[in-house]
Amino acid sequence: MVKVAIAGGSGQLGRTIAEVTVADGRHDAVILSRKAKSNTENGIDVVEVDYSDVESLTAMLQQNNVHTVICTLSTDGESLAVAQFNLIKAADASSVTKRFIPSAFLPPYPPEAAGIPSLQPHFNCLDEMKKTDLEWAVVANGVFMDYFSPSLKSYLKPWTIIIDIENKSAAIPGSGNDLVTFTYSFDVAKFVVAALSLDKWPREMRVIGDTMTWNEVLRLAEEARGTKFDVAYDDVEKLQRMEITELPGHRAMYSYVSREEVQAMAIMELWMTMGVANIPGEDSLNEMFPSLKPMTMKTLMDQCWKDK
Repeated sequence: MVKVAIAGGSGQLGRTIAEVTVADGRHDAVILSRKAKSNTENGIDVVEVDYSDVESLTAMLQQNNVHTVICTLSTDGESLAVAQFNLIKAADASSVTKRFIPSAFLPPYPPEAAGIPSLQPHFNCLDEMKKTDLEWAVVANGVFMDYFSPSLKSYLKPWTIIIDIENKSAAIPGSGNDLVTFTYSFDVAKFVVAALSLDKWPREMRVIGDTMTWNEVLRLAEEARGTKFDVAYDDVEKLQRMEITELPGHRAMYSYVSREEVQAMAIMELWMTMGVANIPGEDSLNEMFPSLKPMTMKTLMDQCWKDK
């Protein structure tokens, strides 16, 4: 049993991992929060932290005997540039902290992503990790399945990506024949919690729910809903111009995200046409924990969309 600190454990994926950690029962957990509303949340202790102060972060990790840090902070603003960067330095300075999972939980970025200013904090954090004595790993899980059904239990913010099942429409990148990995957030959490017991971590924790093409996902969605969708294909040239076809579900998102941010998904969709979202099964956590059976896209479609 180890003590795990979950940075950002009150929201979205962090809350998911915290909930699964408690249900698993093999490890103790503490949630790190900038503004703690109470001392406990869903049965887990909450510690208020100042991410700008490395010394206080180090002291907090030692006082709470934190062995492993799982960072699920948002990639927006200064969350990675300041908060995660300082948390890495604090974990390295802590005499009791040995392991660290930085915030990523996405398809792996291609090498050229390092030149994108908004992603620089991510790469700076990885560079900082390499300087430490910590054992660390990046989680690669592809695209979250949660985005394809509002009825699926999820703490992730609703997000329409490529196939808008509710509105029977799709805007597919490239030919739609590139393989993409999809994983349910609760399955990601289960594999990550299982990995806490591994004697040695792989540098990349690969988690795979299902791997298929966008055209195959589209067919499953159309079969489940019993109708053909209104489908557009965004070619590589369009994606390179940072443009994607607007879907009805995108317009519903504009209350909490700008149209420009939605259009910026073009870069990730472009990378999908290069195969970066196809997570290899070799040396994956699925191979290490074969008893864990993740949700498939067909199961999701049948459970959430069949005859609806």
